[in-house]
Amino acid sequence: MDLVSQTTKRALEASLKKLLLQKPLNKITINDITEDCGVNRMTFYYHFKDIYDLVDWIMVEDAAKALEGRQSFENWTDAFLDILHQVQDNKVLVMNVYRSVSREQVEQYLYKLLDSMLRDFVDRSAQGFTVQDSDKQFIIDFYKYALVGMALEWIRKDMKEDPVRMTERLNVLLHGELERALRRFRTDRSPADLDD
Repeated sequence: MDLVSQTTKRALEASLKKLLLQKPLNKITINDITEDCGVNRMTFYYHFKDIYDLVDWIMVEDAAKALEGRQSFENWTDAFLDILHQVQDNKVLVMNVYRSVSREQVEQYLYKLLDSMLRDFVDRSAQGFTVQDSDKQFIIDFYKYALVGMALEWIRKDMKEDPVRMTERLNVLLHGELERALRRFRTDRSPADLDD
């Protein structure tokens, strides 16, 4: 039964994405989706309460898929570049959600991707010394909000800047800073460690 449910949800997702190529999200109806998908309205309502619930499910599913291979990245810039490329690959959906539903939904999608990705890099970078979990989360939150802010501005400007160039510029700005922040929060640090 779960396989049938997932197949139906994927079909509804495909129909919504297809329709988004033709018109904006706020002009698409549940009837449009069900007609394109070949299911009845009750089938739609069995899985989702409204179109925005479907959009939310799509973004959560896309985030989960994106996170599956994240540990293969050597550094945060490669992982962030991959996230930007995934956003670009879903440009029509992301732009429609950003403009029609709310910026907050796109923010939550990006926060989920970045929190998990940054946690991996923070844990790897902190090997060999001790940093309290609350301090690690503080560092993760700082970088997460900064990077999401940059990504949202990039989306607002219609994703015109080359993601490679954007990531290179961020790397120039932040290179080594994540590790430096972790060293400053070490539980065994001396006052001299704060001056590095």
